[in-house]
Amino acid sequence: MRNQVQRGAHTSAGAGGAPVPRRLDKLEHDEALALLASVPLGRIVFTVNALPAIRPVNHVVENGEIIIRTHGDSAIATHTGKSGIGGIVVAYEADEIDPVTHLGWSVVVTGYARQITNPAQLAHYNETVAPWVEHTMDQAVRIRPDMVNGFRLTEPQE
Repeated sequence: MRNQVQRGAHTSAGAGGAPVPRRLDKLEHDEALALLASVPLGRIVFTVNALPAIRPVNHVVENGEIIIRTHGDSAIATHTGKSGIGGIVVAYEADEIDPVTHLGWSVVVTGYARQITNPAQLAHYNETVAPWVEHTMDQAVRIRPDMVNGFRLTEPQE
């Protein structure tokens, strides 16, 4: 017999056990970036052969920019390396939403991603962004947020 995960289980139920709808509050720019900086993992979205590609990556936020490390033959490194001066357009998403209470937040940043080529900066990010996978992470990518959107799921007002 397989272990099954109970789906839809929640403690915040209304009449008849239905989930209580949450209020969606828009986050201000600075609060959204602060929340993004408070978690170590997000998802980068970019295009490969004109189709969306999504990769989970760990990050650090420094000076309002998102920094990720990667390896030279990764799809994101390949695409940012070929992009020239302007970089490639990406989205970056991170969240922290409790599956039981349905409370939390989500932030999506859209901007240009560029490879970091400065040796001193690469050395700095080798120290500050530890890889989560068994692979030599010899590249780093900087995402400059041009658009920052976020929301918080909160208890409904009575």
